[in-house]
Amino acid sequence: MNPPLLWVAALCALLPPLGMAVAAALRGTIAQRFAAAQLATTVTVFAVVLTTFAIDQPSSIDLAIALALLGLPGSLLVAVFVERWL
Repeated sequence: MNPPLLWVAALCALLPPLGMAVAAALRGTIAQRFAAAQLATTVTVFAVVLTTFAIDQPSSIDLAIALALLGLPGSLLVAVFVERWL
């Protein structure tokens, strides 16, 4: 198997878990939605890393690092907003 094709196959394998996490984030209790959003962020980080290896562009891994670092604080800010004003 061609190495870029292997990365693309691994990326395609991440799509069903991402879809299930998004579907879980759209329904359920607030705690379940928060957990599903965190799972979707984690799967998205892995997908961006795999895309970086598939296109052989090392500089685009910065996007995955930024998403990993800002995912949790952003989710916590949204949770505080929902709790206070909605």
